[in-house]
Amino acid sequence: MAQRKRGIRVIIDLVVNHTSNEHPWFQEARRDPKSKYRDWYIWSKKRPKGSDTGMVFPGVQKTTWSRDPVAKEWYFHRFYDFQPDLNTSNPAVQAEILKIMGFWIQLGVSGFRMDAVPFVIGTKGPDVSKPREQYAMLRTLREFLQWRVGNSIILAEANVLPKTDMQYFGDDGDRMHMMFNFQVNQNLFYALASADTRPLVRAMQKTKERPASGQWGIFLRNHDELDLGRLTEKQRQRVFEAFGPNLEDQLYHRGIRRRLAPMLGGDRRRLELAYSLMFTLPGTPVLRYGDELGMGDDLSLPERTCCRTPMQWSTEPNGGFTESGKPVVSVISGGPYGFEHVNAAEQRRNINSMLNWTERIIRMRKEIPEIGWGNYEIVKTGDTAVLGVRYDWRNNSVLFLHNFAQDPREIEFSTGLTGEVGAYLINLLTTDHSQAGKNGKHRVCLEGYGYHWYRVGGLDYLLKRTEY
Repeated sequence: MAQRKRGIRVIIDLVVNHTSNEHPWFQEARRDPKSKYRDWYIWSKKRPKGSDTGMVFPGVQKTTWSRDPVAKEWYFHRFYDFQPDLNTSNPAVQAEILKIMGFWIQLGVSGFRMDAVPFVIGTKGPDVSKPREQYAMLRTLREFLQWRVGNSIILAEANVLPKTDMQYFGDDGDRMHMMFNFQVNQNLFYALASADTRPLVRAMQKTKERPASGQWGIFLRNHDELDLGRLTEKQRQRVFEAFGPNLEDQLYHRGIRRRLAPMLGGDRRRLELAYSLMFTLPGTPVLRYGDELGMGDDLSLPERTCCRTPMQWSTEPNGGFTESGKPVVSVISGGPYGFEHVNAAEQRRNINSMLNWTERIIRMRKEIPEIGWGNYEIVKTGDTAVLGVRYDWRNNSVLFLHNFAQDPREIEFSTGLTGEVGAYLINLLTTDHSQAGKNGKHRVCLEGYGYHWYRVGGLDYLLKRTEY
């Protein structure tokens, strides 16, 4: 395919928990109770108990069951009432999901970001008060996908507790290839708000287990709100105070609907710190479009739409995104985040722009396979505001330091490696290298919101890399 010739592989959204209420399947199902599509959705003759609980969008969504005037029955919708849930336990629906996957794989995509996975595999019905996850469905999806294209993947959106992570990966690594790490994401923002890395370290340790064939997706922001539902009430309020103090910043009583740049006040130091963390925490970094420019949001738009504005390519009309006179969502115009100031064309010409910094950091990240392939250990820095992480892989090691505090911090630490191996730390981003003192420890000063990327030993590491 054309994109692969350019070194690009594309995965697309796979949204199979529900359809639109205007979809032909639902239209036929509501008209004819004997239609084969009737059982493709979830129905009830009476309004089920608990229909006013379990809403995904509290404060906006009032119920999970709505009465259809044509069918004269109630239908289930985990999300909005115009998004009726599919009966994913139905073998015919499961077969259709595989057909959808096969269609797009044949067109050349390399896999899928699977939306709302816990809801897809959960049992549904008027008598279901506590859904039961049908994990076997995940293996079926993976088997089909890799039978069609062996090196394709599924990246699962599953905001679940760490104790169930391995159920999604599979003990034998035979279910989801990748999962977004929501646990680390939420605690990362708490660390950014409080300069306390201890909950983040605990989240990393709780999600350390994964199969060799599985991987975490590390992200900062996505196309939804920043979900803080896994934090304690006190922690959540701390993040709200720091990054979303106004009611218009918040959404669904649990999250912040702003993009990263305005959340961090446009502070370049904090933006670099956040992205340095995303590129060096255990897993694969997932970058949201426009964040490489420091794009903003439009809080006048409803709910999640505020951070789904068009990509700002240039100073052309509509940011160079579309020639339409009436775009579905207008580009951000005017103010500090307007396309007139923040766009890819302008930033490509500025060597110190956020875009060029991001390109450089991605290039360096690709030169450090230890992050993706190696095992990691937390390095004790003696300061709860400074996170230290070391990766080891094939006789090579790298070490990363991040200061979450706004003031400089001087730390003394051991690399955790014995002998002469850890005596030298070569800074991969600057010339600020470090040599251990007589006590075998390094003394490093980190500026406020500073970060250091080190290769342990020296730049002759390739000569020391083992075959396995």
